Amino acid sequence: MDRLTEMEAFANVVDQGGFTDAARKMGISKSAVSKHVSSLEARLGARLLNRTTRRVSPTEIGLAYYDRARRVLNDAGEADALVSAMQSAPSGLLRISVATDFGVNHLSPLLGAFLQKYPDITVNMVLNNRFVELISEGFDLAIRVGELEDSTLRARKLADTTRRMIGSPEYFRKFGRPQKIDDLNGHKLLHYSNQASGNVWKITAPSGEKRQVRTAGWLTVNDGQSLLNAAVAGLGIAYLPSFLFREALEKGLVEEAIPGLPMERLGIYAVYPPGRFTQPKVRAFIDFLLTHFEGDGIMI
Repeated sequence: MDRLTEMEAFANVVDQGGFTDAARKMGISKSAVSKHVSSLEARLGARLLNRTTRRVSPTEIGLAYYDRARRVLNDAGEADALVSAMQSAPSGLLRISVATDFGVNHLSPLLGAFLQKYPDITVNMVLNNRFVELISEGFDLAIRVGELEDSTLRARKLADTTRRMIGSPEYFRKFGRPQKIDDLNGHKLLHYSNQASGNVWKITAPSGEKRQVRTAGWLTVNDGQSLLNAAVAGLGIAYLPSFLFREALEKGLVEEAIPGLPMERLGIYAVYPPGRFTQPKVRAFIDFLLTHFEGDGIMI
């Protein structure tokens, strides 16, 4: 007899408290359930059930076997459900966490096309400027810019952006333009408060050497757009990804602080919970983003 069917028959007898109800749940005859359980006991060489005219209960060995058998049966059921899910059309609620500036500028404009392509998916996009705990906070996916912290999360790179120091022409007329990295110590810097490194800028010198600039900022805020607004207003120098300041740069509202420095490249990633199985709705969204960003053929 099939080993899994024997285990299922035994577990159902324990769950239902008897052969009659177990047979009804499994959709087979009472005698068939009895044969499965007897075959299991014979194969194991142990009595798993105490049988009386009034009730059926597991023996001590039977109870220990039941705990393991139930786990095996649950895993088997999940495996069957996984196969069905992988073959089904993407559907369900997709919860996404993304930084406000990237979400507004690059993710929000794409949602209409995504939802039209996958009408059975509903999206809940949360704009915030902190690293959420995906699993404990119930998110399916997050979009993160920059170096990823050590994590058990899975990640797919979507695109690249650059990061540069910018300030307004008015600021540079008033306070002068820094000529080298060390000159930044004498300037008003605008900091992003959610950086894990704190008020520290990691900058690559023309020689390729990695430098760190640590100084108290004149303004610290947890939103990139607010930092750009402050830079445009002449409040100081900000260190921002190019997708935020490109338009302001083209309009002449800001200028690069030290043009001779190498560009800092930042990866843009989709991160999602670990596991061999990626939910169809998550896989569909990541594939959609990859197609979009790769199709642009530019660094955002």
